[in-house]
Amino acid sequence: MITVSATESKTISTHEYNEFCSFLETSCGIVLGDNKQYLVNSRLKRLLKDHSLDKLGDLVNILRANGNASLREHTIDAMTTNETSWFRDNYPYDVLKNDLIKEIISSGKKDLRIWSSACSSGQEPYSIAMILHEYGMLNSGSVSNSSILATDISPTMLDEAKSGVFDSMSIARGLSDERKKLFFESYDGRWKVRNILKEKITFKEANLMKSFSLNGKFDIIFCRNVLIYFAISLKQDIINRMADSLNPGGYIILGGTESVSNYTDRFEPVRYQNGIIYRLK
Repeated sequence: MITVSATESKTISTHEYNEFCSFLETSCGIVLGDNKQYLVNSRLKRLLKDHSLDKLGDLVNILRANGNASLREHTIDAMTTNETSWFRDNYPYDVLKNDLIKEIISSGKKDLRIWSSACSSGQEPYSIAMILHEYGMLNSGSVSNSSILATDISPTMLDEAKSGVFDSMSIARGLSDERKKLFFESYDGRWKVRNILKEKITFKEANLMKSFSLNGKFDIIFCRNVLIYFAISLKQDIINRMADSLNPGGYIILGGTESVSNYTDRFEPVRYQNGIIYRLK
């Protein structure tokens, strides 16, 4: 939990805060809402110091004036929540393994295309790849040519995800000893994903505010704990464009507190033991 003193939180003026919120929403769709100066202060304090900037307004002026790509990237990185773990919440992966793969394969499709649309440091797409590999081992390699597209707005996170190298603390968050042994190898005091997983995944930078139609069609889209940061109109736009990116009868998997019902009528909810996912009508 981040704590910031009252004195620190007052160093950002209302005008500066509003200008920064406007920049953030325009750049990546994130809506901070009112009275989050403390959050901005705590996440950008180091960045301002590293770039010898006295205040938030100076940062906003630079970002708007010269389009400094590196500074923009670092700013968005600092403001993006990258909380993740292996097999986060469990139920989406249980449903994938026990129900969705079997259903899609039984419809006549030989292999799946899955999109991890906000992959952060890689735990989600690698977890999906583990499920595909385990299913293939139990079912004679039936999904051996399945593929995963993993995207994120942050180049920093993508570089980390592509490397497939994790420290012991990261590995411990949701990963069983059996999977650690099967899918990772010791690497310079850390743990590296084996190629049997990496070869299934393509990593790509993507901003969900922009078109993703060139990525093709998918059977399943993971878009978990992302939409909560966007304005209502943008949520509606993203969900409908994701519907366009699904094959007939395809699925979108959201975070546990998220729903499509307020934004589109193109999906029907499907209830499983521990949660709900949404199928394209």
